[in-house]
Amino acid sequence: MNEVLHTLSKIGIVPVIAIDDPKKAVPLARALVAGGLNAAEVTFRTAAAEEAIRAIAAEVPDMVVGAGTVTSRERLDRALAAGSQFIVTPGFNPDTVKYGLDKGALMLPGTATGGEMEQAMALGLEVVKFFPAEDNGGVKKLKALAGPYRELKWMPTGGVNTKNMMDYLSFNQIVACGGTWMVKKDLIEGECWDEITAICKEAVKVMLGIELAHIGVNTDSREEAERLAKLVSCMLGLSPRDTGKSWFAADNSIEFMSHKGPGTNGHIGFRTNSVERCIYHLGRQGVEFNEDSITYNDKGAPKFVYLKGEYGGFAIHLVNK
Repeated sequence: MNEVLHTLSKIGIVPVIAIDDPKKAVPLARALVAGGLNAAEVTFRTAAAEEAIRAIAAEVPDMVVGAGTVTSRERLDRALAAGSQFIVTPGFNPDTVKYGLDKGALMLPGTATGGEMEQAMALGLEVVKFFPAEDNGGVKKLKALAGPYRELKWMPTGGVNTKNMMDYLSFNQIVACGGTWMVKKDLIEGECWDEITAICKEAVKVMLGIELAHIGVNTDSREEAERLAKLVSCMLGLSPRDTGKSWFAADNSIEFMSHKGPGTNGHIGFRTNSVERCIYHLGRQGVEFNEDSITYNDKGAPKFVYLKGEYGGFAIHLVNK
């Protein structure tokens, strides 16, 4: 996958910005980055788009900035000259798409039908925008189209929000979701940067969906693990479960290891919607991961990883739900 597309996939959510005052572009971009969303599609629905893209590209290097509502060759040229790293069109115009590809641009044309998607694939595109997503049948339609278009991936935009975005992001042919709910016009005009940051943080929290899976306790032997699992299960009126390598108790919330696993005392396991996105987002906050511990699913995406080091004598790992 293209490097920029891979980054957008790890970010997961791409704010779609319509900005009237280019002077607000940089503080807006910084508010998004502070909230964990270091990507943005600045739409040419306003006259300020080109200047806003140029300012963000120059002053917020952490931001992956692209241009949206690119409906002509002239707009495409202006977007690229301003520093756009990707180009999004509202519909599928073969002439505009071919022109952009000839210039080496990363093109994400808008599509709504199978016919448009096939045309995009014929031009060598691996990802297209699905717009307007909710009005065109949402993720249900994309799952239906996934049968004949197994190699195609989508970035749905239009009607996506914190409440329904996981319906899309849980489908493995979705690269990322575009949305406007964190960059509403009144928030930008009122310079509500802290509020925008808070909305972004909430969206990232929901997207990652990190929750406690279990606590693993190291024991000296299989017999000791079994004894402890049966004791705790008896106390709680539950049944223990033998995995061969460990015993689970307390409705699978406590694991007694039959051997000394990672961590002096044991480990703490967390479930997440996406280990890959956790590695990216938590990594940007300074969390370090043991890359040698990563295991991958059949799609080549990380599904399990340990954090570096110990925490109170415990190792910590993340695993996909």
